[in-house]
Amino acid sequence: MRDRWLYAWGLGSVAFGGASLLVPLYIVELGATPVQLGILAATAAIIGAPGAILFGRLANRVEHRRMLVVLTLAGVSVSLAVIPLLPNITTIILANAVLWLVVASVGPVLTMLVVDEAPESAWSERIGLLNKYQGYGWAGGLVLGAVWPLVATPLVGGASVTRALFWVLALCAGASTLGTIRSLPNPAPEDHVTSERRIRRVARLLSSSRRGVKGATFAFSPNRLYWTTQGIHPRRLVGRVNPALATYLIAAALFFTGFAAFWAPLPLFFTDVGFVSGQVFALYLASSLGAAVLYEGAGRIASKYDVRLLQSGALAVRGLLFPVVGIVTGLGALAVGLVAAGVGLAAIGLTWAFIAVVGTAIVTRLAPPGVRGEVLGVHTALSAVAGGVGGILGGWAATFGYLVAFGVAGGLVIVGGVLVFSLRTLSGGERAAQPPTDPVVATADGLGVPAVSTDEVPEMRHD
Repeated sequence: MRDRWLYAWGLGSVAFGGASLLVPLYIVELGATPVQLGILAATAAIIGAPGAILFGRLANRVEHRRMLVVLTLAGVSVSLAVIPLLPNITTIILANAVLWLVVASVGPVLTMLVVDEAPESAWSERIGLLNKYQGYGWAGGLVLGAVWPLVATPLVGGASVTRALFWVLALCAGASTLGTIRSLPNPAPEDHVTSERRIRRVARLLSSSRRGVKGATFAFSPNRLYWTTQGIHPRRLVGRVNPALATYLIAAALFFTGFAAFWAPLPLFFTDVGFVSGQVFALYLASSLGAAVLYEGAGRIASKYDVRLLQSGALAVRGLLFPVVGIVTGLGALAVGLVAAGVGLAAIGLTWAFIAVVGTAIVTRLAPPGVRGEVLGVHTALSAVAGGVGGILGGWAATFGYLVAFGVAGGLVIVGGVLVFSLRTLSGGERAAQPPTDPVVATADGLGVPAVSTDEVPEMRHD
């Protein structure tokens, strides 16, 4: 069975999904400040970019691929086992950076593995299959985090529940390492993705693929960054960025920064309100699933209606929801606040479905035909930089109060939405939602979005 290794990788994704929220909650338990939480989020957002580029280049040699995947899983296992033993928050932030360095770095390698030995016509299906296993695994990690306190507290005591979950996730990553060693494919050198045309094909598939469970809360993917920046030639962009495209890129920088500024202090806010770790895991899962279930519907709606109004409207709603979630969560009894927070985060996830699906179509439509690949790469790079800036900004703003942080985050998103609304050139109904067909890849639904349903791991990072 050639895809048997995907089961092992899905088990590893359980560890990734659980760790994505467990580490922030753990340093909150240790007394982390909002600034420290912002630094944790920012380093996790930025560190994957150089790692993905390095691993991607190493993976250009076929003999390195298996080693890189195995080292990633082993590194995650060791990192998760060690973090509960570290003496202070600073060392945990550094260990978390190492953890997400190796997780983020392996994205390009996995993409190469799933498209090797497959005809180009099957690449979208292959990438979708990888995304499926990764998405289910990531969601499984969140589910595990939600139920773990209920199961483990009678066994290990309340004080050790969080540390014990680190070791359970480490075991998942360790078992995934062993399974991967036994089942990972070893493609022949002639089956490797090397030509510029094939690289452009993969880049286009990834830059326009839908984000799933993980992508609902984490907008930046180092895997996307690696592939979409492979073909960037800065000189080709000089004089080719028109005012409408420049306006949208500025808008994207603003709303991606706002997304990260909201998510960075959120675990500390929920903990201060009185939610336990399992409840926080459940809230994040609600947001993630809210986005995942609407992707198909968002694509169909965007093919029929004005993308300018859809994108700006979704941004406006999301920008308003950021402070509203903070306000309603603190009202009434704890149970009422939990329900209110769950409904609010699910709604935030629903808005992300429209923002993610429509955003790539807008960039593709506004970009001049000769530099679409470069512009998609710039758009992805902007999300990476904004993720780091937003994490620091959200943590700093939260020192003045959580509502200040959520208000700043929402304000940035709304300003970005106003800029999108100003781009009347995007109006035109169905025609505006359909970028010209790329000569390298024909898309499945007229939105520049291939028929895949979940995003590539490691992106439940910060949107």
